[in-house]
Amino acid sequence: MLLVEVLFVPIAHVDHEEYVVSTIHWTEARIVRSARWHSESAAPPPRRIVVADDHMKAGTAYRLACEGTALLWRGDYHNARQLLRAMSRRIDRKPLAAGNDPREAFRLHRRARGDRARVLGRLVVVLDDTYALDLRRAPDVRHACTEAYGTPHEPMAVALTELLGVIGAHQWRLKGVEIPFLGARIHPHYGVFSPVRGEYVDLVARTPFGRARHTAFDLGTGTGVLAAVLAHRGVDHVVATDINPRALACARDNLSRLGLAARVDVIGPRLFPEGRADLVVCNPPWIPARPSSALEQGVYDPDSGMLQGFLDGLAAHLRPGGEGWLILSDLAEHLGLRPRGHLPALIEAAGLRVVDRIDTRPRHPRTTDGADLLHAARVAEVTSLWRLTRR
Repeated sequence: MLLVEVLFVPIAHVDHEEYVVSTIHWTEARIVRSARWHSESAAPPPRRIVVADDHMKAGTAYRLACEGTALLWRGDYHNARQLLRAMSRRIDRKPLAAGNDPREAFRLHRRARGDRARVLGRLVVVLDDTYALDLRRAPDVRHACTEAYGTPHEPMAVALTELLGVIGAHQWRLKGVEIPFLGARIHPHYGVFSPVRGEYVDLVARTPFGRARHTAFDLGTGTGVLAAVLAHRGVDHVVATDINPRALACARDNLSRLGLAARVDVIGPRLFPEGRADLVVCNPPWIPARPSSALEQGVYDPDSGMLQGFLDGLAAHLRPGGEGWLILSDLAEHLGLRPRGHLPALIEAAGLRVVDRIDTRPRHPRTTDGADLLHAARVAEVTSLWRLTRR
């Protein structure tokens, strides 16, 4: 095993944010090698690295990873995946018990997920300057990585768990997610929340329009699925927005595939577009907590910022007689993260009133997983579409 050091190299500002590129260096066959460190979860580069291969035992790998040492894998690709599974089983041997406190259950759940991600994320691979993975029996990951990361420029070191996520996202992008109402598939891109939970799509598909809908805004469009549903229901013109550049590209791609690009404008990064609409739809992240990575931004809404922004701006963007449709789960209430009655109070404070509320139950597999720390909250969860107008 060879221990190597990490060098931090700052670079200039990009897109008005300050980024720091970190480069790791190691020696193989007396040759000094280097690669740029990349992490979608903003994990810092490892400070200690051991070059590892097929001779690495799972117990040793797990111990080193728990101690903060990264394993730079140079062996067989499938053996690396088996090693990940073996390390994961060791993590699972430490069950968590949260008692009856839902907030504590949520805290332990997130901490456990974070610890798991940190430990498993210390098994690292290197992609060359074309994103090729130079390991025995490795698949061709160049296309998947280009979709996720953009054009390659230099060798890049990433956690194997992240690379597996990139590969999985590429497969989902090829396969797509069937949307029965559309009679078609939506193809999620890497880093964009996938519409696998179809209940919120069904709510928008079946809720009756209060009046003729000539224009609609879809705020936080993601894959563009709700914009497509609105256009499919006959809305003449839809404007879809998002703050995530990946989501904007994804929505444009899907709407083009569906032949709806002429009726749906995708703009951003922003929440509200200019002007007013007959209908404004928003499906913000449902959990008022801080995401631990950019990939979690479709799930977590820090301090309910997007929810509050939608409610505060809705009245000014509705045409006379127009409606806002807010799609939101009450999971946060069952987890003790949002007080009951808080949402109606926010609606009233924004100068809005509730016309109707349509509820549905989740259908995802986690509702039947009794071992899930959040099982009780998931079983009780209700997803609602709130129809709102100006007072």
